[in-house]
Amino acid sequence: MAWFFTKAALMTFGGAYAVLPYVYQGAVGQYAWLTPTQMIDGLALGETTPGPLIMVVAFVGFVGGYVQAVFGPEHQFMAGAMAATLVTWFTFLPSFLFILAGAPLVEATHNDLKFTAPLTAITAAVVGVIVNLALFFAYHVLWPHGFSSGFDCFSALIAACAALALFKFKIGVIRVIAVAALAGLVYTLITVG
Repeated sequence: MAWFFTKAALMTFGGAYAVLPYVYQGAVGQYAWLTPTQMIDGLALGETTPGPLIMVVAFVGFVGGYVQAVFGPEHQFMAGAMAATLVTWFTFLPSFLFILAGAPLVEATHNDLKFTAPLTAITAAVVGVIVNLALFFAYHVLWPHGFSSGFDCFSALIAACAALALFKFKIGVIRVIAVAALAGLVYTLITVG
């Protein structure tokens, strides 16, 4: 986990939204620390707070350590807490080192085209990665069991209402998230109970 999250930090340009698809591929596809549903839950949890990357990596670390029972079945919580601490540390350690070592160099290259042009290209690539993440969310929320299982109309309705509230009526994000969460909770309680 330490090496995976160090690589994630070293290869990330553009913030949390650029690294989350990489974390998903590694945590779910490559190492099977989480299921796709657990990862969606972690991403949703991360989006409800400031600093989504911190929340998501801590969630991935905790669930991965807990499920794998690294310290044995009687110490699952400890394994989860240790893994969450470890991945958070190794996710942010390279950033701190880059800031301390690289700050003087950044100022020296501020107006140099051979340094700013590649960063412009990286910015364009980051936009593509963010679009990829949006499509990933849409697929896993609207078709939670794949295209063959059917479309989740209620999730689509919540998404459409949230978009309308945010863009047309300019309602605050916190209120929209709270109402959407409440609607999802009520719907789940009615359909399950």
